[in-house]
Amino acid sequence: MITSLLPPTENSGVYLAAGDESKARGVILGAPLDDTSSFRPGSRFAPLSVRMMSRALEEYSIYRRKDLRDIAFYDAGDLILAPGNTSSSLKMISSSVSCLLEMGKKPFLIGGEHTITLGAVKGCLEQYRELTVIFIDAHADMRSSYQGVSDSHASVAYSLLQLKGVNLYQLGVRSADREEIALIRGEGILPFSLLEPLKTILPCLQDTALYITLDIDVVDPAFAPGVTAPEPGGVSSRELLEVFSYLEPLKEQVIAFDLVEICPPYDQSQVTALLGAKIMREALLSFL
Repeated sequence: MITSLLPPTENSGVYLAAGDESKARGVILGAPLDDTSSFRPGSRFAPLSVRMMSRALEEYSIYRRKDLRDIAFYDAGDLILAPGNTSSSLKMISSSVSCLLEMGKKPFLIGGEHTITLGAVKGCLEQYRELTVIFIDAHADMRSSYQGVSDSHASVAYSLLQLKGVNLYQLGVRSADREEIALIRGEGILPFSLLEPLKTILPCLQDTALYITLDIDVVDPAFAPGVTAPEPGGVSSRELLEVFSYLEPLKEQVIAFDLVEICPPYDQSQVTALLGAKIMREALLSFL
């Protein structure tokens, strides 16, 4: 039983077409961490909202020409995280991801704030000595700390680079302060656009384990208004969905995926959660 080996979880609904846990090759896991949000709090409600809006979708994807009903995945619910105890929450996320990988299951996480990626990547490193992180985000997240906090949503990329064995490519960045810009010169940051830079790095992604993290604020607020830190000038939802066409051929290398920073209290029409649900569908069909 998957849930008996994971830390305690609670049920906040079931994602579209999720099946039996014993047969699952992929596992959806909510990580409702919302401790360091500095502008709009509320991302802890995203797993519930994404699951609810998944009911508006078809199980079949015309992008992938595949059907969720034909793949084996399970929705394990949400981890029960102690509000305000970020260190404990990250350890729980890390151990959960490591546990799933050890069982041969591929984790698909729904945040929560982007800090969950730090915990999840640490869990991956318990099973893999090296991995490449594809970091899709409007923000550089390269501060050594933010407002005195080192384990922060604004420091995730910086913290990942401090981990031994991690190679990082950042796509879609359109917001950074001058200290971050000075710090990231020479690193694998590919600002502004998404698809063209992704094409250029594909040859560098061969023969490496891949972790993909997707902060939904890479999308322009016109298409995804319900985010914790909106940033004008982003990609369209259609362009974002095209990412999976380029990454699907690498499915055997993708070991985990996360979607972060949806903020339901500011998603009055629920279009952001709906996009999130569609992103999860495409991720499941692309990487399982």
